[in-house]
Amino acid sequence: MWLILAFFSAALLGCYDSLKKKALSGNAVIPVLFLNTLFCSFIFLPFIILSSATHILDGSVFFAPQGGWEVQKYILLKSCIVLSSWIFGYFAMKHLPLTIVGPINATRPVMVLIGALLVYGERLNVYQWIGVLLAVMSFYLLSLSGKKEGINFAHNRWIAFLVIAAILGAISGLYDKYLLASPENGGVGLNRMTVQCWYNIYQAFMMGAMLLLLWYPLRKNTTPFRWSWYIVGVSLFLSAADFVYFYALSLPGAMISIVSMVRRGSVIVSFLFGAFVFHERNLKAKAFDLLLVLLGMIFLYFGSR
Repeated sequence: MWLILAFFSAALLGCYDSLKKKALSGNAVIPVLFLNTLFCSFIFLPFIILSSATHILDGSVFFAPQGGWEVQKYILLKSCIVLSSWIFGYFAMKHLPLTIVGPINATRPVMVLIGALLVYGERLNVYQWIGVLLAVMSFYLLSLSGKKEGINFAHNRWIAFLVIAAILGAISGLYDKYLLASPENGGVGLNRMTVQCWYNIYQAFMMGAMLLLLWYPLRKNTTPFRWSWYIVGVSLFLSAADFVYFYALSLPGAMISIVSMVRRGSVIVSFLFGAFVFHERNLKAKAFDLLLVLLGMIFLYFGSR
């Protein structure tokens, strides 16, 4: 069940990445990110209120117990990690082709895999290793395709931003496993809805401070902000993708190395958007690499059944 949910989360994540590219095109990054975090907070705020003030959600998958500082301190750290990754990732997304951003983001599972093997002692079977190796190979080949678009990976600051975002995203994935795992399994054992609800709210406050202190005083000297309904779509798809993701991780037997790898299959969705919506180049060279991604996902699925 957790693996099926991971595939569903990947599809939602691909739509999120694609809408994010549309929302950022010719737009100011910080206001867009602030509104994304704000709308995500509005989505989850009712669950916090209903869980603390009523018994309507008791026993349901939407129940979000608040917890004191002993719980909130872990979520606050989660917010800082995720928001840092988003800031770097949003700036990179604005300035790079979607068919380049997706593959580089897809290196996150490799980092998560290494961390899961070293930190959590997870072990993969033969089918899973084949799937991982095929995915790694395809991601590497896709990244090489960027050279044909005149992007110098060694001297491009947006590539550097994207790599930093990927590293922080991998750290966040490993931290998620720690937050949701039971104390008997070496984790904290937090409620998944509590984590998702509160880390969005913390991020909205952090981005609000950045908006007022960093962007607003200099807004006339930077890219102007313009409203786009794609911003709402970004928040909706992100919230749904994360909800399914956290639910998958909370299920018995869920492996963060596999969940993270499958989620990066979102590159397939973003590739299709890049081809048919943004009309990006060198698509034939990248098509074979995407077939390897699909094949890798199939091996991961059968290896985890």
